[in-house]
Amino acid sequence: MGATDAEAKTVNSNNKKAKNVIMLVMDGSSDNVSTISRWYKGESLALDSILTGAVRTYSAESAITDSAPAATALATGNKSNSGYVGVLPSTVTTPGVEPVAEEDAFKPVANVLEGAKLAGKATGIVSTSEIQHATPAGFSSHVASRSNYDDIAEQQVYQNIDVVLGGGYNSLNDTRKDGENLLTTIEEKGYDFVSDREELLSTNSNKIWGSFAPSALAYDFDRPSTNPDEPTLAEMTDKAIQTLSKDKDGFFLMVEGSKIDWAAHANDPIGMISDFLAFDDAVNEALEFAKTNPNTLVIAVTDHGNSGITIGNTNTDSTYDTTPVSAYIEPLKKATMTVEGALSLLKEDKSNLLDVAALYGLTNPSAEEITKLNESEDLAATMVQLLSQRANIGFTTGGHTGDDVFLYAYGPSHPTGLVENTDLAHTMAKAMNFDLNNLSNNLFVNAQESFETLGYTTSIDNSDENNPVFVAENNNKIVKIPENKNIVFVENKQNGKIDTLEFNSVAVYNDKQFFISQDMLKAVR
Repeated sequence: MGATDAEAKTVNSNNKKAKNVIMLVMDGSSDNVSTISRWYKGESLALDSILTGAVRTYSAESAITDSAPAATALATGNKSNSGYVGVLPSTVTTPGVEPVAEEDAFKPVANVLEGAKLAGKATGIVSTSEIQHATPAGFSSHVASRSNYDDIAEQQVYQNIDVVLGGGYNSLNDTRKDGENLLTTIEEKGYDFVSDREELLSTNSNKIWGSFAPSALAYDFDRPSTNPDEPTLAEMTDKAIQTLSKDKDGFFLMVEGSKIDWAAHANDPIGMISDFLAFDDAVNEALEFAKTNPNTLVIAVTDHGNSGITIGNTNTDSTYDTTPVSAYIEPLKKATMTVEGALSLLKEDKSNLLDVAALYGLTNPSAEEITKLNESEDLAATMVQLLSQRANIGFTTGGHTGDDVFLYAYGPSHPTGLVENTDLAHTMAKAMNFDLNNLSNNLFVNAQESFETLGYTTSIDNSDENNPVFVAENNNKIVKIPENKNIVFVENKQNGKIDTLEFNSVAVYNDKQFFISQDMLKAVR
């Protein structure tokens, strides 16, 4: 199932190094979304100018991937399982995917952000979802479950990423299960913490943490009405690039347009168009920078398809060849908000239901449409169905799909042709002059095996179940390594002195084993 030799040669035909790498992920989009969005916009997309190939998206266990293993593939170069973030799979059933030894299941593997950071580059992640969501998590953390926001957030904070922009405030405050207020830690680490658009655009700090919503940010079409203080994805991208590019060694930046996927799950064509076009604006920011900084590699891709959206449905069975573009686009143009945004304005007694429906493009409803709205037990589902019927738009599923997706790329070492999603991680790593497999071997060694080889006795302190600590002890010292942090405590038994050591990587506990870096091991040896 891997790329052919010819494809591999195409991918690696340009071996120039890149000072800067910008990876943009339009979560849950698909080729038909780009087509509909182009018609809707009425002109070419920024993405159109850098179309170079296609990407295969399957996971280690399925023809249709979840976002977590998709992000793991894009960030680490390894196929994985549903829900797994930055770790190896425990189940491999897909033909052509290399099996994983039983003892290596859930083992963390290095990502391109970690490699860039160790290469001396500035790093950043930007997302319109919670920053702890699957895709940004895949580029910044290592957990066995994508829903473990507490561990993901803690790792992200202790990774010392230079710029972090998105939602997810609720995973940082003192409501966390482990009792740690990461907002305090962010401040102690020297970030300028910003919480709205004005603060973001005005800061000149080299370290910025922007948290603009308790969970996800608003859809782009909805923002002016519902959340005007939130920055756009293009604004966050531009600010991240401006900030990271101050580093003389270059930078790595991952940008995600998250809610295309959420709209696709809801079969909401307006939400998909809204955030696809917002993503395209972010791509334009990246390309504007790359064109004046030709040592910049830009890659844009969706991690998987979603919804099976089609231009044409059963309405056009016999008229598809004579149905004009306007029959698809004009009904969509009548909507000024996504279904999520429109329904957020619905009164409790539903007295403004028809006004809300009109915001979603359901103007001048027929008697049949009014009846369906009034009798609906799921207004979001009913509204998207009614608008899609008007616009002759079809959907095959409310879930992900297994189609190959477009590959967009620009700059040195840019990939072309039909490639695996895992190839893109290795392409980025090679462009930045490091090897992901070697990096994994350096960042994630088995702590128990390594310390016991050196004559230590080891244990895992689970007295606080939300804060496990690896403990290694010999005649002279006690070493304590908390999970998710870049910190090691070393106590001298003779004088009781405790040294606190900080590193460029985090310790990871997969509920079975602790993994630490070679640098941590050498420092306490």
